[in-house]
Amino acid sequence: MIRTLPCSPLYINGYRLYILLFYVFLIMPLVTICVLAFNDSNFIALPWNGFSTDWFFANTNERLGLFKDTDLMLSVWTSLKTGFCVALLSTIVGTIAALLFEEEQFRLKGLLYFLALAPLVIPGVVLGISILLSSTYAGMYMEDHFGLSFEFLGPSFWLVVIGQFSFGATYVMLLVGARLKKFDRVLEEAALSLRATKLEVIRLITIPFLKPAILGAFVVAFLISFSNFNTTIFLVGSDPTLPVDLYSRIKFSSTPVLNAVSFMIVGFISFAAMISFVMNRNKK
Repeated sequence: MIRTLPCSPLYINGYRLYILLFYVFLIMPLVTICVLAFNDSNFIALPWNGFSTDWFFANTNERLGLFKDTDLMLSVWTSLKTGFCVALLSTIVGTIAALLFEEEQFRLKGLLYFLALAPLVIPGVVLGISILLSSTYAGMYMEDHFGLSFEFLGPSFWLVVIGQFSFGATYVMLLVGARLKKFDRVLEEAALSLRATKLEVIRLITIPFLKPAILGAFVVAFLISFSNFNTTIFLVGSDPTLPVDLYSRIKFSSTPVLNAVSFMIVGFISFAAMISFVMNRNKK
């Protein structure tokens, strides 16, 4: 819509209706699942049988709430640990990669940049299978030839971290690189002319400028890791992450405790988004 041009009432009403339907399409499923988390029913869907918090706190033979389900809370904790480790590693490596790709003297930059984007193009299922087969073969080779056994080369927590890190670093590289393109190189040249070292320039000038993008990339990498399923399912060990645990539960039987988990996730993300919005508004 070009606001400077006159528009007919039909166009304006149609535009507003489109916006309304678009957000209803996005929000209604989330609202529905959050409401059903408090439904006093043994089934995951309608009808509405009254308000209840059993699927959060109940601990009976018929109902086991979210906070009383030890296995489910363990999977949540595993996802949190995985997300933090993946986000931390991805932020460090992705930020360094973004800085390197902005260097003009960086050889084979085009080829290496293309290879860095490959994990985003390859389907997650293929990526998970390839990492599993490669790590398993490497573990067998090390054990057969050197008598060394590495637990992280088999399905385990650290293999999940490695698998998710393979594409998490790419997201961080793209986000930080987009911010870095707006950086004024004159500031670096001025600092170097004042006899600052390259590391001092990066630490005192470049990194502070990239701080918003780095923090945002950390959050994005964490959320991508927390919700990843198609790659993780091939690499997970005895302690499943939350998406894998939910899949195994809903495949055989489902209860409204899944709605309770969804409600907690939506609430956590919404709360974090509100804090980010308030902080950015205060900075402005």
